[in-house]
Amino acid sequence: VKMAAVLERSFIEICGFERETLPRFREITVNPGLNALPGGVKYPDSAGGFHYEESGKLLSITSNRCIHWSTSGDTVQLVEQSLDTNLLNNAVKLKITHCPLLPGGVHIQETLNNVIILIVTNQTVHRLVLPHPTRMYRSELVTELQMQSIFTDVGKLSLQDPAHSAVIPSPVGQTAGPTASAAWLSHQGEAHYALASPAGGILVITLPPHDTQGSMTVLELKRSSVMQRLAGWMPTAIRGEQSPGDLALSLAVRELEDDTFIFALCQDHKLRMWSFRDQVCLMETDMLEYMPACRGVKGSPGQGHRLRLAFSPSTGLCLAVYLAVPSRGQFTVLQLVATDNNRYSLDHISSLFATQETLVDFALTSTDIWGLWLDDTNQTVVKYINFEHSTAGQWNQVFVQPAPEEEVHIGADQDPRIYRRGTERIADLPWETLKKEVTVAVENELQSSVTEFEFSQEEYRQLQVEFWSKFYACCLQYQEALATPLGLLLNPHTHMVCLLKKGFVSFLLPCFAVDHLYLSFDEYLFSEEETPVTEDPEVSRDVLQLVQCLRLVSDAVPGDMAYEMEKALEHLQSPERAAEMVLENLLANDNENVIEDIQNKLQDIRNPVSAMAALIREMDLETDSEPRGEGPLTTGLSVRISLSQLYGSSVAVAVICQAVCQMAMTRVLFCRDLLILQQLYLRLGDNVRTHTHCAQSYILQHVNTYANLQHLSVLELSDSPALASNRSVLSPQTVVELFYQSVARKAIITQIYSQQQSTALLHWPQMVSSVVTLLAQQLWPNNPGFQFPECLMGNCQYTQLQEYVRLIGPWCQVNVGSCRFMLGQCYLANGEGQKALQCFQEAATEVEKEEFLLRLTGAEEEEVTAASRLQYYNKVLRLLEDVGLPELVIHLATLAITEAVNDPRSQAALWTRIFKHHLDLGHNSQAYEALTQNPDSSRQLDCLRQLVVVLCERSQLQDLVQFSYVNLHDEVVSIIESRARAVDLMSHNYYELLYAFHINRHNYRKAGTVMFEYGMRLGREVRTQLGLQKQVNCYLASLNCLRLIRPDYAWIVQPSSGAVYERPGASPKRNYDGEFATVSGQIDILELKDLQKEYALARSRLNLAQHHPPSAAIAGSASAVEMVSLLVQTGLFDCALSLCQTFKLSLTPIFEGLAFKCIKLQYGGEESQNEAWNWLAANQLSTIVTTKESRLVVLNLTTS
Repeated sequence: VKMAAVLERSFIEICGFERETLPRFREITVNPGLNALPGGVKYPDSAGGFHYEESGKLLSITSNRCIHWSTSGDTVQLVEQSLDTNLLNNAVKLKITHCPLLPGGVHIQETLNNVIILIVTNQTVHRLVLPHPTRMYRSELVTELQMQSIFTDVGKLSLQDPAHSAVIPSPVGQTAGPTASAAWLSHQGEAHYALASPAGGILVITLPPHDTQGSMTVLELKRSSVMQRLAGWMPTAIRGEQSPGDLALSLAVRELEDDTFIFALCQDHKLRMWSFRDQVCLMETDMLEYMPACRGVKGSPGQGHRLRLAFSPSTGLCLAVYLAVPSRGQFTVLQLVATDNNRYSLDHISSLFATQETLVDFALTSTDIWGLWLDDTNQTVVKYINFEHSTAGQWNQVFVQPAPEEEVHIGADQDPRIYRRGTERIADLPWETLKKEVTVAVENELQSSVTEFEFSQEEYRQLQVEFWSKFYACCLQYQEALATPLGLLLNPHTHMVCLLKKGFVSFLLPCFAVDHLYLSFDEYLFSEEETPVTEDPEVSRDVLQLVQCLRLVSDAVPGDMAYEMEKALEHLQSPERAAEMVLENLLANDNENVIEDIQNKLQDIRNPVSAMAALIREMDLETDSEPRGEGPLTTGLSVRISLSQLYGSSVAVAVICQAVCQMAMTRVLFCRDLLILQQLYLRLGDNVRTHTHCAQSYILQHVNTYANLQHLSVLELSDSPALASNRSVLSPQTVVELFYQSVARKAIITQIYSQQQSTALLHWPQMVSSVVTLLAQQLWPNNPGFQFPECLMGNCQYTQLQEYVRLIGPWCQVNVGSCRFMLGQCYLANGEGQKALQCFQEAATEVEKEEFLLRLTGAEEEEVTAASRLQYYNKVLRLLEDVGLPELVIHLATLAITEAVNDPRSQAALWTRIFKHHLDLGHNSQAYEALTQNPDSSRQLDCLRQLVVVLCERSQLQDLVQFSYVNLHDEVVSIIESRARAVDLMSHNYYELLYAFHINRHNYRKAGTVMFEYGMRLGREVRTQLGLQKQVNCYLASLNCLRLIRPDYAWIVQPSSGAVYERPGASPKRNYDGEFATVSGQIDILELKDLQKEYALARSRLNLAQHHPPSAAIAGSASAVEMVSLLVQTGLFDCALSLCQTFKLSLTPIFEGLAFKCIKLQYGGEESQNEAWNWLAANQLSTIVTTKESRLVVLNLTTS
């Protein structure tokens, strides 16, 4: 895999992190009980920091961890940060009332158990004792995503305790505070504060170790101590006298062996070294001796001199002295050398002249000097130089973030209310709320300034532009104040350099070669003789010439044309056409002959194609394989856990993603100018035109790709269910941050460390360059990996994913099908089903070619076959089903069937799916058609069963009966019969459905059989009056059916009355145990007369139930003989007589019953007579008095 592009010597500033907003600082106030010093001396703001000793070790809990601070007046802000883990409660604001802090008055050191912060103000000194991170987390393996900062319990400290604070003693009448300070911890744990006394000399205040009792001690170091040995022969006039020249401007301390040396750079331009142990000045050196042409300087007191120390085992102790001389400054690097008899001297290593800007801060390492200046226009300048091996004293460049443009070009098609989120994390105000508040404020300001009531649209727009420009100007002032540089922070363990500003911290990252060439200042660019882009000296020369031309083009492109070019890329218009328009504009307005100068330089380029190719090759991030790790790391658990957190904090996420954004922005402009230059080439001779035309496609691809990358870097996340639960101020803000944090980081770190032999040290420049390059490769659309769109989809970022696909669609030829699939899912999420279906169909043609789609179908580890496309269709069909789009499921399944010509199993599944959704939609005919097409008989039977059940439940029986059921007639009957025999008779009408089914096909015998069986079951199972009524109707319907058949065929087989139909599908030959069952060979045939008897019996049961409802429970299964008795008891003599005649039964029970009634009536009272009228009314006498016996009975009744 192609790794990071070639790095140059320069660095670039990345403002990836804003210091915590005010509500996140915990404020602590210390009141020493002092009044402010008279005179009101105001110290400048300052900043600095501290890196843990093991911040460069991967396995340490303090890896990539630091503390930085800033002072302003009587307040110091302390922030602990980690690039690996988010630290909680990590920001403290300490206010020491009426005691302004000295510049650089914060000194931090660590011991085995504690982190000690020593603070110096103009009247007091303080000590904060905090727990060391290794003591807060005893385990070496820390797996939490967040950790407590050492400042977590700072509120519990007693900061005004005399053991940890002291008032600086001052002589009577002295009203000024110290001018400089240094502080350190001794090996015994004592806290020492070295203060530059306003009257000269050094005051050292010592606090006892924090865990022991003791009191403050004060020691004063004066020049007289070094002169005591010379007093015998030195004139009295110059012996032991203090002078203003003794005033220390800068102090530094270093412990060497068993002594502590205090270095003081004084107002008289001399460097003095004091022994704290012996309280003597061991060395005094006039620094002007190292400055040539120092005429006029010696007599005037020094102002702004600075001193820094650096120690390394190889070089020992080095000192860097900055002499601030008017109109020029000089850095002098010296090495401390010990001689015999406790004497020391300084060896001169290098003298470096600085620029004329105002020095803010500088830092010294064992090899380099880093400087921070403010120039005449108040712009930040950062440079560094190797003080031993510098080429002609030339400083290396650091490209700081330029100040925002004072005016923003607003196109005619743009709303003046343009918002862009900064990198600051605002914890207490949502972004949308902030936008609304700002909009309301600006609009109210606009409305209050207007006196007229009517405006044209153009006038109102002009007013909007004016007032939003005022608001923008206020924002610029605020940003300018926050961007004021205060100091440099260098980590000697990881070689990381940070720029500390008033409002935030920025990081310096190594600059890639192409970016270095394009961003270099002219004086650097024109002095370059070689470039790491190519090893060929001829091509290198051409490359430098070409870049000089590009710089001329860049300077010449006006703002409005740059906007037009940017808009063309965003709207997917032709970049070459836009470049041509820009060139035409430059030619038409070339008042300073810039184009002529460019053409002259182009003539000096011998081989422009090779030069362009070298630059394009260096920008190309295309790889041949997917960005995965080189196999699992064969390391221990502790290493794997540490790697899992490396560069995972919100700070690191912001820095790395801002670096990608910065690289993309730079290279978009580079490609833009290269495209304009290429258009200029095309206007030249034929030979040049032919050659440069070949490079055009590569330039177009890169300008599109980097424009896409730039757009993604600022594309904000939208709220989604996937992110809402964990959203916080530390959460990712852009899609690139989301991708890096959730997916890319782990793969990148694994890839880096799988290629390294050692995992011990964390070298920031090398590591961050690799991470940025690998992240850009994973975002590069022309690479085979597809993790970025997958990440967006997994986090429900549908709008952002649509924008991504839109931007790369016209020119990216990799993962085309996968992009169409993702776009289809976005459309699905937005409710645009038809568009989604179109995208899914377009993606189907790429299934066998693209790794993501193969993985989607589960075929990545198997041999790719035609079945992959069917599996893809199944995946899409499930997606459509999940969002409830049955019409689209039917459409796509129908299309998929054409792909499954030789796969009956897949065809059956697809036809089943089509049937199901047609049935759900109420498309009964189409569902039946799909059922008949199903090649799998078992699936067909399942569908048929479902069709019957569903249509019955919907009462769409007409459709169910009228279908032809070719070759499925018996199956339908079997299904309905099974359902009829398995469900409750009173709540379902499957028997009636089956009856209608047979009637519709003129199969009257089967229809009669069905209704007769229905009636039999009603008699046995539904013993209510309603059940008996239905039984009568069933037998009547059965009779009607048989009467429609010719008499010879008017018969049915009596349905079984046992368990045969209660167990559908039961074997007629075997019982449950599998043994042969005893089967009677007798089959009962029922003819019309038999049915008439059953009908008569049913009618009598119903009649009985109607006159005596309690009898319904026993009448259902009563035989004819039993029914006669029941009817006689109830007094239904005519019904009983009719039943006896139908079944040819004896009439004796009837007459006996009637006689009994008559006797009972004769001897009964009025109640019996009333009852008699009831049963007499239920009988027709004319039907009863038909026999001789009956006449006698009636006669007796009437005569009595």
